[in-house]
Amino acid sequence: MQEPALSSRNIYKRFSDKVNRRGVAALSGVTLTIPTGTLAALVGPDGAGKTTFLRLAAGLLTADAGDLTVLGLNPSTHAQDIQDRISYMPQRFGLYDDLSVQENLDLYADLHGVPNTVRRERYERLLTMTDLSRFTTRQAGNLSGGMKQKLGLACTLVRSPKLLLLDEPTVGVDPLSRRELWAIVQQLVSSENLSVLVSTSYMDEAERCALVFVLHEGQLLAKGTPAEICAHAAGFAYIATPASNETARSLQARLLDDPQTIDAVPQGGEVRLVRREPPSAALLAGAEIKVTTSSLEDGFMTLLRESRAQRPFAAGSATSHALATNANVVIEVRDLVRRFGDFTAVNSTSFSVYRGEIFGLLGPNGAGKTTTFRMLCGLLPASSGHLRVAGVDLRGARAEARRKVGYVSQKFALYGNLSVKENLVFFGSAYGLHGKVLQDRLKTVMEEFELAERANLPSGQLPGGFKQRLAMAAALLHRPEILFLDEPTSGADPLARRDFWRRITALAAGGTTVIVTTHFMEEAEYCDRILIQDAGTLLALGTPFEVRQQARAAQEIPIDMDEAFIAIVEKNRQRAIPRVQ
Repeated sequence: MQEPALSSRNIYKRFSDKVNRRGVAALSGVTLTIPTGTLAALVGPDGAGKTTFLRLAAGLLTADAGDLTVLGLNPSTHAQDIQDRISYMPQRFGLYDDLSVQENLDLYADLHGVPNTVRRERYERLLTMTDLSRFTTRQAGNLSGGMKQKLGLACTLVRSPKLLLLDEPTVGVDPLSRRELWAIVQQLVSSENLSVLVSTSYMDEAERCALVFVLHEGQLLAKGTPAEICAHAAGFAYIATPASNETARSLQARLLDDPQTIDAVPQGGEVRLVRREPPSAALLAGAEIKVTTSSLEDGFMTLLRESRAQRPFAAGSATSHALATNANVVIEVRDLVRRFGDFTAVNSTSFSVYRGEIFGLLGPNGAGKTTTFRMLCGLLPASSGHLRVAGVDLRGARAEARRKVGYVSQKFALYGNLSVKENLVFFGSAYGLHGKVLQDRLKTVMEEFELAERANLPSGQLPGGFKQRLAMAAALLHRPEILFLDEPTSGADPLARRDFWRRITALAAGGTTVIVTTHFMEEAEYCDRILIQDAGTLLALGTPFEVRQQARAAQEIPIDMDEAFIAIVEKNRQRAIPRVQ
């Protein structure tokens, strides 16, 4: 019988904590086995222990108790031997921005001692596989997010490993690039019998794997094939179609407010619902409902919601107050252009955003959406065009406009050495809040975002989900008219994303305008309208329904937002390719 690629039995790992004398249990009795040649996934909420387990397997940490073997070796005694036979791609893979694609590959080949005799063939295969052959001389710092991830994977695979460990390899990557990355991984598994363990926040990615392990608070809740995880929600999954006078977002909010609901999420203009029993007619309020086949995400959410420590979703009304009238326009963009030298990042874009609207900016990595986003925030001047935010012309009064907006960046941008409360006091003062007004707002946001118990903890030590909450709290201290969110749920698990969007929809219902960029296409369904751009050009603008209709191109087939996004972008790119006569 062939030895497994990885096997653990009753693995425990605890980290010291200055606040908690007993420390924090990262893993508690985890037992699992990954056969050789298997593609397996670790899934779970933020802080579940996924990264800790991968670092143990890579020989970078030592378990406190239990047995762990990797390729037949014990990491605690043979860490270097294991590291010579595996490849590990952490969440923040260390590319060198000032080196070219080729120079990064050469550097990692040198570090891993890859012989010159095999490099040429290996490079050619990796560059072809990642579609980076045309960019070997480009600096890594000038690559899009998706291309950086593909280069990181290529550098990880510059030697041929027996086991590949991937920690959230597609965080911040658009659907097109995600599809390409997974095609590479699956090709390696099938052609080289490579064993792969990947942690991911995307349940559709976990469904591609032969085995799925669900972690929560350091414990293994479930393990098995995707079908076996799906079975935890079998018979409990429904599709609810909203009444004609209601949005999917509003129906979802009402369903989530009911304590019997396990999960509810907008999907293709409808709501995917998980409950032990169908909702009452009063709760549906005219919505139609039908039973559907359970998905891996349904099973995942069922396991988490039924775990003993799971708290309910954040409550709040989600009825949109956005009205498409000129009187309610809070952002007006006409013929917006941004050039960097001879490169045009945004090309003559025009749109308006209304008060209380949730407006989504979508596009592949490198599409120009971040540049558009930064111009809207007043962080980057436009090369030409007309741009008004909160009634202020940004060409002459960016500072005045910034006082009316809140901003949450993709990366945690607060001060890691300051406590939660110190960060909030600092940003509150920067926004002009003082005395009792500041103290009242501090109390309100700390209660709303459940930060009070962590008020004195250095923000750099917070789990990812709480860092996001702190960033949101800081951005909302001064009650901004407009809230800008740059990929706010990147790397967040489905449970955290549901909780986050309940807060956002409640804010919009209160009249706050929300501009959001995201690579989770399911999140586009929360938006009143979305804009898709690529290569700086606007490709689609409208409600989620209208965008799906544009992508469907009159074909009578169901289509979700992921499929719509890919279809619109690919159609535009095919149109842009010159025909060979």
